[in-house]
Amino acid sequence: MSIPSPTPLPPPPGEAARALHLPGRIVRQVAAFDRRVDQGIDRLRHPTVDRVMYTATALGDFALVWHILTVARGLRSERDAADTVRASSILGLETVLVNGVIKSFFRRTRPTWDQPRAFRIRRPRSSSFPSGHASSAFTAAGVLSEGDRLRPVYYGVAAVVASSRVYVKIHHASDVIAGAATGVVLARVAKRLWPQPVDGSPFSGLRNRRRS
Repeated sequence: MSIPSPTPLPPPPGEAARALHLPGRIVRQVAAFDRRVDQGIDRLRHPTVDRVMYTATALGDFALVWHILTVARGLRSERDAADTVRASSILGLETVLVNGVIKSFFRRTRPTWDQPRAFRIRRPRSSSFPSGHASSAFTAAGVLSEGDRLRPVYYGVAAVVASSRVYVKIHHASDVIAGAATGVVLARVAKRLWPQPVDGSPFSGLRNRRRS
């Protein structure tokens, strides 16, 4: 059963944002922005929205939804099957980079939430900054949407997965924005370094680029 919950008492201004190693004025602005977003989201709480957002955040764990979409996309043709290997490999590298490297530079605490949650979810112990769900979502959307008519769908799913992290109180809004930006950049770099396959080999795009 979904239980709409009021906004919990916020931590002291800037407490979580200090881990971002930014000047004091910017820390206060980030903390104020996060609080405003939290207050706006709390006005949207509803049992139906709870179900959508908690489901989205669960499907975003370990980039599950993106691996499912990647495999489903790979069933369309031999070339798409080769691109499945490429896309899944890029997602794996993104996970290592963001969760294993980038997060290690920050020790940002996650949002406080002492109210009952509508549904059970996984609660990571890693740094809150940046959001790994948002990063993987926008990395995947950027890679999968290349030359694909389902581009709006991929980015729509990415937006829901990313925003769900704020809704379920696992991330601050600024974590999600930073994660999404990281994903956009990583997708662009990945597409440049590892082009789409032109045939049934995941590496045919690389070979084709070298010939040209």
